[in-house]
Amino acid sequence: MIAEADVISLTNERFPKTGNGNSAVTPLEKGGSERMFYRIRFGDESMIFVKYSGYKEENRHYVDIARFLNGAGVPVPEIYRHDPQDGLIWMQDLGEQDLWSFRKTSWMPRRALYESTLNGVLRMHTQATELVSGADLQLERVFDADLYLWEQGYFFENCLGNYYQISGAELEELAALPALRAATAALAARPRVLVHRDFQSQNVMINEGAAWLIDFQGMRYGLAQYDLASLLYDPYVVLTTEERCELLAFYKKRLEQTGTPVDSDFDEVFRWCALQRLMQALGAYGFLGIIKNRPDFLAHTPVALRSLLQVASTLDGLAPLVKKLNSLS
Repeated sequence: MIAEADVISLTNERFPKTGNGNSAVTPLEKGGSERMFYRIRFGDESMIFVKYSGYKEENRHYVDIARFLNGAGVPVPEIYRHDPQDGLIWMQDLGEQDLWSFRKTSWMPRRALYESTLNGVLRMHTQATELVSGADLQLERVFDADLYLWEQGYFFENCLGNYYQISGAELEELAALPALRAATAALAARPRVLVHRDFQSQNVMINEGAAWLIDFQGMRYGLAQYDLASLLYDPYVVLTTEERCELLAFYKKRLEQTGTPVDSDFDEVFRWCALQRLMQALGAYGFLGIIKNRPDFLAHTPVALRSLLQVASTLDGLAPLVKKLNSLS
C-alpha cells in the first residue's frame, strides 16, 4: 500500500493545479490484481492513480495499449501521465459503476448496456485489428494450440484436482479426450483478431450510460468468440439462455454491418471458446482460492461449473467430461 499522503504528494508534483485545494484519496479494490488503485478527488474533479510493479510483464504495456486503443476508437480511459520508472499511472476516472453493478437491473435497460459493451469490443476486433500492424505494441502470447491446451490443463490441475480432489489417473484420462485435443488445433487454425482476453462484467465501466473497457493489458491475438464467451458466460453475472442468444445475435448483426462476413460455424466456435474460457476461469478460481489462499474466489466455482456442464453437453466427444461434471454439480 501507498500512504494516502504520498498519493496526494506525487499527484500534486505532476499536476500542480490539483494542489490548490483539499484533495481526498480513496483506495479501490480490484479483484485479484497486484496493482494498487486509488481515486483522487480535488474539488469537482477526479482521476485514478495506479501503482504497479514489474512482476507481470503485461502491466508495463498497459499505457501503450490504452493509447493505441483510444486512437483506434475503442472506448478506454484516457491516460493523463505515465511514469514507467516508478510504475505510476494517472488516468481518467470513469466512475464507480461497472457492468456487474447492474446485474439485478431488469433486462431491457441492462440489454442496452450489454449492447454498448459489445459495440466497444467489436471496435477492438475490427478497427483496432486493422490498425495494429502499424503500431509498436508489445502484445501478450497469441492464442495458439499450446495456450488452449494450457487452459485445459490449468482447469484439470487446479479445479478438478486441487479443489474437487479428483485422482490423477482420472484427470489424465479426461485431459486426453481426443475432442479436447482436436479443439485446440481447430481453434488455433482460425484467423485471429485482437481480443481483450478477460472480457467480463467487472472489466467494463458504465459512465453516462455508455460502456468503457478496462483491464485490457492482456490483449493479444485470438478469436472474437473467446471475448464473447467471456462476457456471455461470465460467472459473476448469470444470463438466461434467451438473453445470451439475443446478445450473440446482436454482435453478429453488428459484425455484418462492418462488412465482415459471419462464418456459418460462428456459433459452434463460440461454444468451444466458451468451454475454453470457463475452464480457464475455473482453473483460476482453484489456483487463487487454494494456492493463493483467496477462498472468496471459490464461491464462483459452482456457477462456472454449471455453465461448463451446459456448454460441454452441446459439444461432441465430451461424454466422459459431461458425466464427471454432472457428478460434481
